[in-house]
Amino acid sequence: MESADNPPDVYVEPEVPDPFLVDSDGSDDEEIETALPVSTPTAASNVNKDVPPPPSESEEEDAPEIYLPGLVLPTNFLPIPNTDPLTTLLNKYIHPPERRPSRDVSGEWQKSNFHTLVMTNSWRALARMARDRIVTTDPEDLALVLGLWYLRLACLSRLRLFNQTSVECTNLFSILTSIEPPANKAWLFDKILPFELEVMYARLRYWAGDLMGYLDSLNGLLLKCKMKARKAPKKDLTTASMWRERGARISLILASQMMEMKDFGASTKLLDAHFALVDNDPDATEGMKDMNHALLHCANGEWDSASLVLTRMIEREPDNYVAVNNLSVTLLSQGKLKEGIETLEKALKASPASVVVAEPFLFNLSTLYELRSATASQKKLELLLEVAKWSGDGLKTTCLKMPSN
Repeated sequence: MESADNPPDVYVEPEVPDPFLVDSDGSDDEEIETALPVSTPTAASNVNKDVPPPPSESEEEDAPEIYLPGLVLPTNFLPIPNTDPLTTLLNKYIHPPERRPSRDVSGEWQKSNFHTLVMTNSWRALARMARDRIVTTDPEDLALVLGLWYLRLACLSRLRLFNQTSVECTNLFSILTSIEPPANKAWLFDKILPFELEVMYARLRYWAGDLMGYLDSLNGLLLKCKMKARKAPKKDLTTASMWRERGARISLILASQMMEMKDFGASTKLLDAHFALVDNDPDATEGMKDMNHALLHCANGEWDSASLVLTRMIEREPDNYVAVNNLSVTLLSQGKLKEGIETLEKALKASPASVVVAEPFLFNLSTLYELRSATASQKKLELLLEVAKWSGDGLKTTCLKMPSN
């Protein structure tokens, strides 16, 4: 188990938010970002797609006895720092102090319910809640314990505490991989361990700077998804659909990573194959297909066509803020800065809580302000105040393009 005193070296992420909205990384500083919501269809029979179907009675009878008290030890966890980059920006740029929105960095969760904490992006409080519940949970309830572990690690990564996430995730898997006999370990990894924890464990290689190792891990997970989908009983549509959905998500993460590594050919192959599957899926919505078509138009530099598709989408779904963001990119690419700013500001006014958590949206609006006029500084100060009011924890403040030092 890794010591908290000797955390692993962690990859320092680039300044610009990830265009795929996969929790970190980016591209060149001066490029405007496109939020790519390349969604995968959800079949009606697969509403709870991320949750494996409940075990049958025979499976419960065959379950081995696994007791892992190490999973609930308080020593697995590090204290969460009470740091908030937005508060740093507010202290530097907003005067007098009375104008600064108050921000809670205490991490207290007892006075709020789970749904409220999620909706307000209170990742610090959720991370503390998960830790407090883990250490008081019966270690025999493996499904609950591991679910709480995933909540804890996901919240830490949302807070961009990648070093701490790496240490705690390593602590978890050092316990899981030491299970004896091997048959018990295989059963737990196959039947109980949340798939999202396996994705998180693969992510550790990215944070350590081992990008090729990260691709290898993702490829391994993709192969697992394909194999599980193929081996699912023909009558068990829920399980097969769940593994296909997971495979699609891994494919998109792979495509995002290949784009970051400038391997555009491989990335395009993955996306083309995925888009073709969505186009032929009767359960895929028209909005999903239209977004994919718009993104392909963008990739080919067909900005007019992309604008038309996205405008139609927004007319049907005025609150589709991902489409709004992508429309602003196409408008910028056509030199229509004023229209791009108006498009984003309208969305910001309509639903600030929804859009201020999307880093590509904020980066694009900040960039458009800089390109449009000499009033960029004042506009960005106003944007900072809106973000501080609504964003919650974990925002990568570099998307506001306001130096903190």
